Amino acid sequence: MVFRRSIYKTPAQLRAMVEPGLITAAALDAVRPAVRAGATTAELDAIAERTILARGAESNFQLVRGYHHTTCISVNQEVVHGIPGDRVLEPGDIVSIDCGAQFEGWNGDSAITIVVPDPDRPELVERRQRLSDVTEGSLWAGIAALASASRVGEIGDAVQTYVEASGEGYGILRDYVGHGIGRKMHEGPTVFNYRVADLGPEVRPGLCVAIEPMIVAGDEATLVEDDDWTVSTVDGQDGSHWEHSVAVHDGGIWVLTAPDGGAAGLAAFGVTPTPIS
Repeated sequence: MVFRRSIYKTPAQLRAMVEPGLITAAALDAVRPAVRAGATTAELDAIAERTILARGAESNFQLVRGYHHTTCISVNQEVVHGIPGDRVLEPGDIVSIDCGAQFEGWNGDSAITIVVPDPDRPELVERRQRLSDVTEGSLWAGIAALASASRVGEIGDAVQTYVEASGEGYGILRDYVGHGIGRKMHEGPTVFNYRVADLGPEVRPGLCVAIEPMIVAGDEATLVEDDDWTVSTVDGQDGSHWEHSVAVHDGGIWVLTAPDGGAAGLAAFGVTPTPIS
């Protein structure tokens, strides 16, 4: 007989996931002001690592076989899984930073996108900021849908609907999706960022998922670079990645990787998060 671990957490387990979420949020908050022209991606990675270690946690990215960094940092046509190194950020770059922390055996996972200011190319900055804004908005649309969803697949429908409503003709990556999160950074269920026929498992208290739309300015086709990690668009168009870890509990939903539980982001959708008790 095969026993499968439930995708639903107990109330005590949900409470244990709050701190790794907050630590992940703190790491990204520490990196934000350092994303500027002249900074290297390795410098940004070091800031995230110091923040996580200072809180008594560890990088869960470094627990992935073959990966040795605290973050993934993807620039311009790179969408996800970019490796931090000696790359120097330039004015106008669009930079996605993905980060996670493990604390007392529980995990957090989150990502943000920032556009480096460039006063000489305002149109470029505006175009890239629009991509980031739509991606972030689609993330919050997916989280808001989770608050009233019956099945996990309704998240992807909400994300795709939001992206399509932007009128920008953006693509949604199909080969890379969100996931459950808990004792491991990547657990079931799969969380699609687009509509699927099979709506998947039931949404009920105890569900914890990392919702992470990966949106591109052009065609959704991607390739993996020679480093065997970095995922870039085939057509060279820009990408953006936003992510939050979210818990469903008896009182509603709570965004684990947002210090306010997602209150600010969800306000536009008429959803109020409830703290985990």
